Amino acid sequence: MNIVLLSIMLASPLGNPLVIPVGDRVPIINVEETCRATAATDKAMNLDLPQSVENCMRDENAAREQLGTVWSTYPASTRDRCAQEATLAGTGSYVDLLTCMQMTDPAKLIPTPPLRGASKNRNKT
Repeated sequence: MNIVLLSIMLASPLGNPLVIPVGDRVPIINVEETCRATAATDKAMNLDLPQSVENCMRDENAAREQLGTVWSTYPASTRDRCAQEATLAGTGSYVDLLTCMQMTDPAKLIPTPPLRGASKNRNKT
């Protein structure tokens, strides 16, 4: 099978590979499950301003879109480290991933609306 992939890569125009390494794309995170759990936790804690699943998903999708525009501008080591941190314990958050990446290079910080999403750090302020 490796020979077949190598042949395809070599036969592609200008030698461009047809397979893009996963590290070159924003990872896929199941934020819907995380947002449901976050909303349930907020409700169980009787928070004054619990976050709804809809608001959480809106924030997570906004963070994913922002990541799509800046992902390739960060070194692979930063992307990998932040992806691991943002998906600890089997849950994940694009808000946490975006925040981690932005904190590694303050010069790349872009103004962003306050996003809570399913961030593990959302109630620590």
